[in-house]
Amino acid sequence: MASKLLLITVFVLDLIAFSLAVAAEQRRSTAKVVQDQEKDYNYCQYDSDIATGYGVGAFLFLLLTQIIVMVATKCFCCGKPLSPSGSRAWGVILFITCWVVFFIAEACLLAGSVRNAYHTKYRAVFSANPPSCQTLRKGVFGAGAAFIFFTTIVSEFYYVCYSKALDSIAPYGPGSREAAVGLGTYK
Repeated sequence: MASKLLLITVFVLDLIAFSLAVAAEQRRSTAKVVQDQEKDYNYCQYDSDIATGYGVGAFLFLLLTQIIVMVATKCFCCGKPLSPSGSRAWGVILFITCWVVFFIAEACLLAGSVRNAYHTKYRAVFSANPPSCQTLRKGVFGAGAAFIFFTTIVSEFYYVCYSKALDSIAPYGPGSREAAVGLGTYK
């Protein structure tokens, strides 16, 4: 039987990660070209860098939920062997899918955080061409949030399928109905 406490805990932590990723998308750094006091050159002035912190927070919360699910299921490869069943087959498929979607979400969050924290130091001598103020493209943290959502769904289904497959294991081997060898009278 799947632990409801674990499912709720993972869901809440994933919801926090999703919220942080959405907040990071909304608060991405923006830049504007500003002229210095002496009007000798133009430079890029960036606003708040809070999105980087939100992105790193989402990264860490998602990592924590993945660790919790993998510890609870013993990473699917350790522990008791599971008997062949539909739940085990779905468990394998969802295990692989869970890791793929998790890596994509983490890559989006990490790349977005690193890129958002990068601020060009380029100065342009006053000319017709303003400096290039590089910022994070719109949608990187949004993609991370979408993949957090997919990771949440897949990891919860994986845990439920794993639990069903674990519960269907026969206690003394396949096809066994007796707990021990019957003792009879000896002559």
